Amino acid sequence: MAFFTEVDAEVAVLRGLLGEDTDAASLPGRVLRLSDTDLAVLVQAAGALRRCAERVEIVGAGVVASRSTRDAGHSGLAQSRGHRSAASFLQEITGGTRSDAHRQIRQGTSLLEEAAAGGSPADDTNAGHPGDDGHDHGGPEDHGCPAGDAEQHGEGAGSGGTPDPGTHRGPGQGETPAITPPWHAPLGAALLSGDLSAAQHDAILRGLGEPPTATATGPTLDHPDDAAAAVADAEAREAWRAAAEQLIAEAARRTVEELASTARTIRDRLDPEGAERRFQERYQRRSFRTWRDRDGIAHASWVFDDEGAAFLEAILAAALRPRLGPRFVDETEKTRAEDLVRDPRSNDQLAYDLLLDILRTGILADPKTVFGTRQPGIRLVTVLTPDGTLAPTGHTEDGLHPLPATVISRRICDTGVIPVTVDSCGNPLDLGRERRLFTPAQRLTLALRDGGCRWHGCDRPASHCEAHHCDEWHADQGRTDIDRGILLCRFHHMQLHHNGWRITRTGKDDFHLHPPGPGEPIPLPPRLSLRYAWGDIDPPPPRFHPAAA
Repeated sequence: MAFFTEVDAEVAVLRGLLGEDTDAASLPGRVLRLSDTDLAVLVQAAGALRRCAERVEIVGAGVVASRSTRDAGHSGLAQSRGHRSAASFLQEITGGTRSDAHRQIRQGTSLLEEAAAGGSPADDTNAGHPGDDGHDHGGPEDHGCPAGDAEQHGEGAGSGGTPDPGTHRGPGQGETPAITPPWHAPLGAALLSGDLSAAQHDAILRGLGEPPTATATGPTLDHPDDAAAAVADAEAREAWRAAAEQLIAEAARRTVEELASTARTIRDRLDPEGAERRFQERYQRRSFRTWRDRDGIAHASWVFDDEGAAFLEAILAAALRPRLGPRFVDETEKTRAEDLVRDPRSNDQLAYDLLLDILRTGILADPKTVFGTRQPGIRLVTVLTPDGTLAPTGHTEDGLHPLPATVISRRICDTGVIPVTVDSCGNPLDLGRERRLFTPAQRLTLALRDGGCRWHGCDRPASHCEAHHCDEWHADQGRTDIDRGILLCRFHHMQLHHNGWRITRTGKDDFHLHPPGPGEPIPLPPRLSLRYAWGDIDPPPPRFHPAAA
């Protein structure tokens, strides 16, 4: 569909719902009078129209950056209008944040790079050098983020690296240099076609990062000559391109957060050496500082490494479990759980008091006094290769945060391992109908397979979930089998039971969510990063044999 045809179609939908003579001041009243169905159509059309405008804004930001480079000096576009950088200029004319401006520059620059590689005349677009993002490069603080957080804010993540020179022969021309399309070209095409939103595009682009380059460091033991290094670089770019295409195909049924998390997981599996380096870099950034504001109120800023963050999340999940997680608790825990639910403090206040209690009691803390009946811990998941060695990366059971194999190995030495045999889709063995409730072992396997609440679009981790029987125990003579069980957070479990929703499954196919009344069933596919972890999707992982540590 032509760009303005798409714009006109969405404008027509809004005009039909709101009327020809609508002014901005009357919008709240008119929208309040819409039916639920029309309201959903209105919001969907407004979102589609916003995405159209975003595409134009992103391309414009890339061109502004290319015309505001440091080499342009005071004659650059942004500089000639009194701004130090393209981001500063964009922030003023769009009214957005500095982070928004840098994101648009990063995405726009990648689109211009793709256009240049595809043969767009650089003189007409004034695209400049593909890798020039128009930043003043004054440090991470200039990106509106703390020092050392540049990776998370995508500094340099939009660049496709140094293009490979090639040759092609145009009509009536001699051989002229050609540019190999960057690995992220499918992302740009999907953004411009409307198959990806700006947020989805940026999540995948930043999450996958840049492929490692052998040519940048010269010949190595693995690549003893330049030709071998160039082949390795080409293979890396192709792997990144394939991963981008797979994530594009999943984007319509995944949240932006899941796309970002899965992209980071894929990056670590494709580049395990880089995963170790990135883990160490984040570890070096760890910090804790306090300050007082003008009213004398003390504040704190805590930057976590990967392990520290997972450990703190486990502490909070264990202590706040009756509020955040399953309603079904042991009898010995029931009274405390009821007291915690009735506690007038907010979750943030409870978390604050908990951390102070931990600091006061230190290593002499009685776990039941501080944590209740469950002492917190981190369960890590990895897979074994066919020769019995650990895969290059693993992940936390809660949150599915990727971790390098060195961390997994160290934890195995401390705590041992619990082997769980599953197939390539994460399906474990069945245990039958001997018990009404799922056993702890079954809960473990459900957590490994599902990774958290399976309801469409929900991001609650496994520790916040309850095990739901697809077949009712009494009415359907349902079996307490892993195949017939699924993890749901407390809210969605109650939503299902009290509002007429159903979840079904045929054999070991995907689960399906059936809304009350007429309506198409909604597939509930496994979390995307788990499909890569179990080897259900290639690339990147080979077919491993999973085990949990």
